[in-house]
Amino acid sequence: MPQEPAELALAALGAVPGLVVRTEPEELAAHRLDRALDPRAGTPLAVVRPRTTAQVAEVVRVAAAHGLPVVPRGAGSGLSGGASAVDGGLVLCLADMIDVEIDPTTLTATVQPGVVNADLKAAAAEHGLWYPPDPASFTFSTIGGNVATNAGGLCCVKYGVTTDYVLGLEVVLADGSVVELGGKLLKEAAGLSLMKLFVGSEGTLGVITRIVLRLIPLPPPATTLVATFADLGAACTAVVRTTATMRPAMLELMDAASINAVEDVHGYGLDRGAAAMIIAQSDQPGEAAASETAAIARICEDLGATEVLVTGDPELGATYAAARRNAIPAVETKGRLLLGDVGVPIPRLGALVTGIAGIADAHGVTIALIAHAGDGNTHPLVVCDAEDAAQQQHAETAYGEVMDLAIRLGGTITGEHGVGRTKKAWLPGYVGDAVVDLNRRVKQALDPQGIFNPGAIL
Repeated sequence: MPQEPAELALAALGAVPGLVVRTEPEELAAHRLDRALDPRAGTPLAVVRPRTTAQVAEVVRVAAAHGLPVVPRGAGSGLSGGASAVDGGLVLCLADMIDVEIDPTTLTATVQPGVVNADLKAAAAEHGLWYPPDPASFTFSTIGGNVATNAGGLCCVKYGVTTDYVLGLEVVLADGSVVELGGKLLKEAAGLSLMKLFVGSEGTLGVITRIVLRLIPLPPPATTLVATFADLGAACTAVVRTTATMRPAMLELMDAASINAVEDVHGYGLDRGAAAMIIAQSDQPGEAAASETAAIARICEDLGATEVLVTGDPELGATYAAARRNAIPAVETKGRLLLGDVGVPIPRLGALVTGIAGIADAHGVTIALIAHAGDGNTHPLVVCDAEDAAQQQHAETAYGEVMDLAIRLGGTITGEHGVGRTKKAWLPGYVGDAVVDLNRRVKQALDPQGIFNPGAIL
């Protein structure tokens, strides 16, 4: 009897030298979802785990020949359903592509996409260098995923986001061909900026298989400031006044729900009675760090902060940073989360944050809020009981109203985690129909069969 298309595709994949192809039900289940836990995720035909660009190219050629969807994936740490599997497609897991090369003469790193962010930082530190982008998931998220979503992090208020450090890419296109864009040059202006087109494209235009990143010298140890407030709006005002005159290395905010969730799990000794907590760091050299944190302290005190702590102790500072980084996992213990990130111009931060609190009250749901406050990027974590249909509906309504609020305030539906599948309903309302159409035209030009991550973004 003639073989079915799926059997033919699996046979072709099995013939690729060195390629790992997994079809066990437990393996398929383990790669269906990212951290968004998208309930509409499908079941893939297979999970393929390449180690080389040549293997990725062969996978894409097989997929194109058989019309199979391809969903690139790293650690599955994404928050927007961008790595949700598609029924009958391939999950292209890049987690085994982990080569790292540090070039201290050009201050660059050349890495494969499966390299974990923290591992890159450690490799760079051996040469006295640093890779600044640091999403809260940096201990397990991969560089490929960070590039695919243009991830930010706690230090981006001063140091920028992933795209600011991408110098070069190697990309497998939809026909299996390979292109190299950019390189170790700090300045490059030949032709259209195609490399930047792939940064933040969420696996919809090609598969990134090699990345050249800019590194910088390690900064001095940071001085940390922690301020608690009885009023959420006052904390936001402190952020706005701070950023009007300085750019600290970190300027984060946690609300009462996130503070208490972290305390329930970790017991760091945070003030459970606070309406908000600001965590700031300065990595200025010498006395400049003390001067900067003192200026932030004065702003917080003028706005009625209930307590202000400044410390040069690296361990204590790391503890407070860890409290912020552990917020999402802590809130996840409270129920199913509708995850996302919305951002506004910094002067509108207070309106966004207090507006989100109002939405939570109106719908009777918990929205724990954490924020990269210094650049206006917030993470409203809508909590609900997955077994309670009515509460689930209230949560989904509240989630949508948060998106709408950000748009009304001149903000964005995502600052660093991408549109994925969970936010694409709000994309037209944010960018407009003409820009959505332009996105579709770019997608059609680079992926005419529509095999790369179908259903994501558009």
